[in-house]
Amino acid sequence: MMTMLLQAAGAAGQGAAGGGSLSFILMLALMFLVMWLFMIRPQRKQQKELEAMRNALKKGDKVITAGGIYGTVADIDERTVLIKVDGETKLRVDKSSIQKDMTDAPAQTDKKQ
Repeated sequence: MMTMLLQAAGAAGQGAAGGGSLSFILMLALMFLVMWLFMIRPQRKQQKELEAMRNALKKGDKVITAGGIYGTVADIDERTVLIKVDGETKLRVDKSSIQKDMTDAPAQTDKKQ
């Protein structure tokens, strides 16, 4: 009788362990889903928008590079952009270093009172 109780308890313990592994897998999948929704998906969306902005650049657009250089697009190649910085000073930078298109941004004025 006692051995039957022990065998039944062992079988119940194995069933609980199987259910525990299933809940662990579900928990892991849920954590991955949350991480994808809040971290990976928005980052991919931002990268696609940045790539679309870089591909839509044209002469005369005002841009900011990753290094903080403000300039106006003078010429565009497949991989590089020629930026007019000041007067006749021009810099050729990699297209991937363009971070922001400031063409449509309102002009910022410093008002000191």
